[in-house]
Amino acid sequence: MMKKSLFCMTAAFFALPTITNAASPYFSLKDGDGFKRFSVSAGPLYVKPTGKAQPFRINTSVKENEKSKVGDIKIKTIQDNISDDNSNIVLEKLIDTLGGLGADEIPSWLSGTAEVRGLSQWDAENTGLEADDVTTLGLMSNYFFTDNFSLELKAGIPPKVDLQGKGKIYAPFSATATPAGGIAGSMELKNNLFITDLEGHGSAASARAWTPAFEFQYHFGKTGVNKFRPYVGLGVMYAYFSELEMNPAIEKDLVNAGHMIVNIKDGKAGAALERKNSTGDPKVELEASDAIAPVATAGFTYDFNDKWYAVGSVSYAHLKTDTTITVSDAKYGELINAKADIEINPILGYAGIGYRF
Repeated sequence: MMKKSLFCMTAAFFALPTITNAASPYFSLKDGDGFKRFSVSAGPLYVKPTGKAQPFRINTSVKENEKSKVGDIKIKTIQDNISDDNSNIVLEKLIDTLGGLGADEIPSWLSGTAEVRGLSQWDAENTGLEADDVTTLGLMSNYFFTDNFSLELKAGIPPKVDLQGKGKIYAPFSATATPAGGIAGSMELKNNLFITDLEGHGSAASARAWTPAFEFQYHFGKTGVNKFRPYVGLGVMYAYFSELEMNPAIEKDLVNAGHMIVNIKDGKAGAALERKNSTGDPKVELEASDAIAPVATAGFTYDFNDKWYAVGSVSYAHLKTDTTITVSDAKYGELINAKADIEINPILGYAGIGYRF
């Protein structure tokens, strides 16, 4: 729907002179009172995002207090994940004794069940994504209603933007384990399970950014009198992102996290803690939402003659979008859903050469 609206707005912009009365003093195709109706310019467009990374909000298909069989589990795995607050010292000592006697693994018939907590939902603090600076070719087109008022379409060649990751994501796992049917009671497990390092593999992701903008502008001075004419503008920017790609190393980590969830759902919580592959086939998908943002501009033009001119401007757009990472499996559907706002809030610097007609 937003793409259709953008197309209609663009079509309306270029159709302005033809859908109104040709004799109109504002929309006539003839030159105005000493000024040209149309202008186009091209030049380098530098985009500097100023927003800060926002934490990922993560949900999984493991419900809070969901019960799962433990399955076969190594004694060292239990020892590595015993909570500091565990109160069943007898059971903890028994496990240590078994390990001291050379036992390596507790079989599924003895390991019992685990009531899993912490994985249903959490905020991954000090994580997120930030957009890199980028330079592309800017294209600006203006229609002048009068010598002072115009409507500008800001466009350009959509650049490929790198998204830098911030922080490491951990899953706050905890569980109450009840081995051997509860004969020896239960024990508490707790650990922050490493998922991925967002900044440890170069750019976390990339996307192609389409950010056209429409802006009403006021130009100070008068054509034929002032060669140097400052102007200000206010409008809206539409942002659409395509060709989203994730860093392969991070994608692999997320696939492994998907296996962990499937193992818990399959009644193999021990295998989940040991990062073993599951019976599933997790797939990772990255999406970014469209956005509309206000944009403001301050700039100037300098006339070489009545047709050719130079232009420079600085714009700011209060632009925020959100990215969604999903890990899904054919058997269990969506396993993991991770969302984070991306505060782009770009400053755009533009310098170009233009032509009026």
